[in-house]
Amino acid sequence: MRSFLPELGWRGLVVDQTPGLAERLTRGSITGYIGFDPTAPSLQLGNLVQVMVLAHLQRAGGKPLVLLGGGTGLIGDPSGKRGERPLLDESAVQENADRQRGQLEQFLDFGSGPHDAEMLDNAGWLTSLNLVAFLRDIGKHFTVNYMLQKESVKGRMSAGISYTEFSYMLLQAYDFLHLYRSRNCELQMGGSDQWGNITAGTELIRRVVSGEAHGLATPLVTTSTGAKFGKTEHGAVWLDPSMTSPYRFYQFWINVDDRDVESYLKVFTFLGREEIADAITRHEKDPGARLPHKRLAMEVTSGVHGAALAEQVRDASRIIFGELDPRKAGDATWRTLAAELPNGPLPPNFEAGLPAVELVASSSLVKSKSEARRLLSQRGISLNGTTLTLEASTGPSDLLPGGHLWLRRGKKTDFIFTPAI
Repeated sequence: MRSFLPELGWRGLVVDQTPGLAERLTRGSITGYIGFDPTAPSLQLGNLVQVMVLAHLQRAGGKPLVLLGGGTGLIGDPSGKRGERPLLDESAVQENADRQRGQLEQFLDFGSGPHDAEMLDNAGWLTSLNLVAFLRDIGKHFTVNYMLQKESVKGRMSAGISYTEFSYMLLQAYDFLHLYRSRNCELQMGGSDQWGNITAGTELIRRVVSGEAHGLATPLVTTSTGAKFGKTEHGAVWLDPSMTSPYRFYQFWINVDDRDVESYLKVFTFLGREEIADAITRHEKDPGARLPHKRLAMEVTSGVHGAALAEQVRDASRIIFGELDPRKAGDATWRTLAAELPNGPLPPNFEAGLPAVELVASSSLVKSKSEARRLLSQRGISLNGTTLTLEASTGPSDLLPGGHLWLRRGKKTDFIFTPAI
């Protein structure tokens, strides 16, 4: 376990830790956990930082526990929130937890071995708690003054905080105590906004069972421009492909700012120091090639969606940027692009051959045949990556794999003709 902290350190993933953690790791394997509150049907990019930390723990020889907050998710964590969050019912929380479970399994090895990850749900012990017993046995160890000093509470005092969310800290601390007793879990990890909750847990363990427990906080990832990480004009970037398509997920990473790409390679991939340094050196020599961005996009997309789908969306991206012959892409790649770009069925008389004007006028690229004729005469339309002339005829021989056609107006406006189903 000696390698765990140094590995996180050079990747920029340690912002705080309890005294004695480094020494404890020299004594052998440790069980550590991170909680994920299932208040949404999917994890998003911000959660991916914590998933990577658990994966590093497992790779270093520790045992990772994934704690799904089926119980605390019914309350809501006030950390980093300006106002009270709407409470979800039990069925919604359970459905969200089930969906997140599959996403976490992409990064962690689950099984029955000593270092295999284990997934737990705190609803199993929190929902059956006796309120009076909890207040007597747990609440007595926390003063209101102590709780008010924690950032998760302090930041909400001006806007107001309900007793429901105020109690969240006690529940998270109790989670740590429960895992310490039942799983010999000595380490809780999380974002820096969770540091108050984490240290409340270590303090509770010390007071109740005189145990030694530790905490580790990671920085909240931001962009070099100060914008919130993981947000686009379309909203949050989710790990669920039905909420953020794999193509858009891949594009998020391809388009990260040059100033961020090195730190993101460290945080969101398992690439080593030398590989990352080499990618950055090559980028400095040829920025236009965007090699580290492509490596970053491929690594993270493969981790979340699998290698096969990552290759598919990579090829789709390469087509759009003129880096891949359209005819070398498979049907699946074209279906991916058709789902992302304006599209429509082939004209009914296409099989018999169609003048270029008729084909272009059948798309959403133009409003009329006269506009189609003008653009074609100006050589402003391409078919499957090749300039289309006004006199050209089109037909079945132009079809791409799977029966698609790709029209482009200028350099950025696209339309995909799709085959009849």
